[in-house]
Amino acid sequence: MNETEYKKLLEKARKNLPQQETKRFEIPTAVSLVVGKTTVIKNFSQIAKTARREESHLAKYLAKGLAAPNHHEGGELAIQGKFQATFIEKRITDYFREFVLCHECGKPDTNMHKEGRITSVKCEACGARRTVKSV
Repeated sequence: MNETEYKKLLEKARKNLPQQETKRFEIPTAVSLVVGKTTVIKNFSQIAKTARREESHLAKYLAKGLAAPNHHEGGELAIQGKFQATFIEKRITDYFREFVLCHECGKPDTNMHKEGRITSVKCEACGARRTVKSV
């Protein structure tokens, strides 16, 4: 096989490859509003579902990160205190980077496992495993 035939076959193979998605996952935007002295995240349940994590784990992380007690029920999270939407968004993005997205391939296809006192995140896409800090 000469170089010209090789290049033609290579080009044909590249055309037959499936198109890769460039952005299939986006961290959901929190819909928050301040009611009196409380900030309410209206779509809290949807954010936890997108992360594929327990609502209580995400709520505990936000309580610690915002240094404010919270209460969740009915798909909403009520946080004591007035917080700007950008501040809440930053905390949610930090949560996704720490506990959801794979540090090797960047995909959100991970599961969190707790064995004893050690919590680890395992990626279903690439098989990478890493330990994470407890909340």
